Amino acid sequence: MNAKVWLVGAGPGDPELLTLKAVKALNQAEVVMIDDLVNPAVLEHCPGARIVSVGKRGGCRSTPQDFIHRLMLRYARQGKCVVRLKGGDPCIFGRGSEEANWLGAHGIEVELVNGITAGLAGATTCGIPLTLRGVARGVTLVTAHTQDDSPLNWQALAQSGTTLVVYMGVAKLPEIQAGLLAGGMKADTPVAMIENASLPEQRELRSSLLTMEHDAIAFALKSPTILVIGAVAAVDVQAYLPLARQA
Repeated sequence: MNAKVWLVGAGPGDPELLTLKAVKALNQAEVVMIDDLVNPAVLEHCPGARIVSVGKRGGCRSTPQDFIHRLMLRYARQGKCVVRLKGGDPCIFGRGSEEANWLGAHGIEVELVNGITAGLAGATTCGIPLTLRGVARGVTLVTAHTQDDSPLNWQALAQSGTTLVVYMGVAKLPEIQAGLLAGGMKADTPVAMIENASLPEQRELRSSLLTMEHDAIAFALKSPTILVIGAVAAVDVQAYLPLARQA
């Protein structure tokens, strides 16, 4: 375990969705570098580790990525077992591959550990199947925030025939709505907006492409929120849902 960094996905928030492999890494960790969106409850698996907060949140003061790189390298070169703990999955909008490549170029062994991504968990807890025979033949995961702030190809996304799962989209609802409508997506396309996916404070709003911005304002929708756009967003499969919600 010496001179090694584990890039670990902590899942969407519910600590019970942590994988066994993630628990194994945390059990052995001497230093855990934790993102803002990670539920602190998962830290029960690393009671003896040093916890270092290196949060990155849109619109908030964030830890520079270069500093995170150098800090991981420093601890690894000290011979410590380092876990970089990320919300969701490290390779889905989590910079996992960037960090792995940087560390590898500096001679540090890296192991990636998948986590359940918020788009999947949020949809499931709301009874939404992201793919469904005869309804949705695939799913496309996109982020509304690009590195250079360039616009997405909304026309291609609108015509993809897949369920769209949009991360980090609350601040860009007008752009998402306008882009998809201009790209040919029907105004009555169902939309589900899922705030704090998988956590006890999760909130869910069902809407349509035409009314989603207005509805989100009335609902006081806040980040972090996942958007599910497509016909499946009108589905509510009760078998998926926790018994507490069915009661």
